[in-house]
Amino acid sequence: MDAECGDGDFGTSMFVAFTNLQKITQANQTNDVGKLLTDAGQAILATAGGAAGPIFGTLFTAAGKAVKGKNELGVSDLAGMFEAALLKIEARGGARVGDKTLIDALEPAVLSLKKSSADNTPLPSALRNAANAARTASEGTKDLVARQGKARYLAEQTLGHLDPGAYVTALLFEHLYAEAK
Repeated sequence: MDAECGDGDFGTSMFVAFTNLQKITQANQTNDVGKLLTDAGQAILATAGGAAGPIFGTLFTAAGKAVKGKNELGVSDLAGMFEAALLKIEARGGARVGDKTLIDALEPAVLSLKKSSADNTPLPSALRNAANAARTASEGTKDLVARQGKARYLAEQTLGHLDPGAYVTALLFEHLYAEAK
């Protein structure tokens, strides 16, 4: 995805990281969702290259710390863990909505989950709403000029291209929704 607006390693990096993540989760023997997510973050940090490793590793580890000790999650837990991840990623890299990063998809998903939590929306519907918000925002990155990350050096050349991190974030929420149905 970043061949035209980056160094071309994003897809390979994500494939390696999430393949390793899948092995970690399949071998998992804990009921602690927080530990599972923290281990997932560490697996991503250990295998994903470039900027993707630290960013997605941070997403999972921050989410895991927010739900440490829990063996079941509700909508409010999901809202809290993804908000913790959002805040940690923003603090780490300084990106904000509009910078053409995964923040563009993550923040709308978090806001959607928080609204669903406040409205007592059932989990599957809350995840559908978050997935839709993330996908819509991810698609919107085509209209943005990168202001953060490696792609910022290409500025106007990034117009018309999806941000890879936003795209993967939307996929993450879509898969969560698919599993919750």
